[in-house]
Amino acid sequence: MRKFWLNFLLSFSLLMPILATAQENPRVLMETNQGALIIELYSKEAPLTVANFLEYANAGFYDGTIFHRVINNFMIQGGGFDVNMKQKPVRDPIQNEAENGLRNKIGTIAMARTSAPHSATSQFFINVANNSSLDFREKTDRAYGYAVFGRVVDGMRVVNQIRHVPTTSKSGHQDVPIQPVIIQRVRQIK
Repeated sequence: MRKFWLNFLLSFSLLMPILATAQENPRVLMETNQGALIIELYSKEAPLTVANFLEYANAGFYDGTIFHRVINNFMIQGGGFDVNMKQKPVRDPIQNEAENGLRNKIGTIAMARTSAPHSATSQFFINVANNSSLDFREKTDRAYGYAVFGRVVDGMRVVNQIRHVPTTSKSGHQDVPIQPVIIQRVRQIK
């Protein structure tokens, strides 16, 4: 009997870090006019990025923005423009955390940025393909990569629905959905 309890306690102690990690990862609910998604955020691997995203989300910044760039078999991008394709004012850029070991795989969420590695502000994208070309390779402008900071844990059906919407060019931007895909609300799930 004593051996049973020792094995039980050992097994439980080995599981505790896994359970604690699962409980520590914050989640957000993203409601869109196409349906809702739940995104788990990896605060251990990308602490600055997750804090930045949650600050925008909990302040209501993303409410009423759109997925303004949709490329089937690549990604869906949002978090910066309103329905009139007017860019919202943002805070200062954050440090790129692409060197965190996370990969741009189907269903992961990563920070969008300009060609400058440390230029991400509010915009993000959800990968709808395995995009290894976006992963960190080295600390150069061309190979720094795009920081993955979470993944869709519920709602990939919605993501796949969005990736197939018809797109056009609008206001100097390509791959803009003809009918706006609106992010109605993004909030942390407590």
